[in-house]
Amino acid sequence: MRSFHPHWKRLIVPFVALILFAAASGAGLYFIPGDFEYANYARIAVVVVGLILLTIWSFVPYLQWKNTGYVLTTHRFTISTGVLNKSTDEIPIAKVNTVSSDQTLAERLLGCGTLTVESAGDRGEIVLKDIPRIQDVRTDLFRLVEDASDGEIDGR
Repeated sequence: MRSFHPHWKRLIVPFVALILFAAASGAGLYFIPGDFEYANYARIAVVVVGLILLTIWSFVPYLQWKNTGYVLTTHRFTISTGVLNKSTDEIPIAKVNTVSSDQTLAERLLGCGTLTVESAGDRGEIVLKDIPRIQDVRTDLFRLVEDASDGEIDGR
C-alpha cells in the first residue's frame, strides 16, 4: 500500500506569498505615521487586508494540498480531494488499461510529474498532476495491474 499527497512543489507559491504578504503588512504597519488622525483605522485595514490575502494565497492552497490524497492498494487506486466538499474517486486495479507519465525537466529534477490513468470505468482517463516519486508510483501501479490481470494478489 502506498499513500501520498501531491508533490510539495505546489506549496512554493503559497510559501512565497506568505513571506511577501507578511513583510508587506509589517512594512505597512511600520510606515503608518503615529500622528496620523486615522492611524488606528489604517492599521486595522492593513491587518484585515493582509489576513484576507494570506488566507486566499497561502492558507487555502495549503488546505487543498493537505486534503488531496492518493492511496494505491492491491485492489484499487483512490483519489480524494476537497476541503469543505469531499470528492473521492476509486479506480479498481483490474479496470486499469493504461498508465503513462509525463515530466518536464524541472519535474524530473524534483522527482514528480503527471500520471495519466486510463480505465474501463465511467471517467475513462484521469490525469493527476504533481505526483511525487512518479516513477515509483508508476512502477507500483504497473506491477499491481499485471498482478491483477494474472489473478495474483500481493505477488502471490
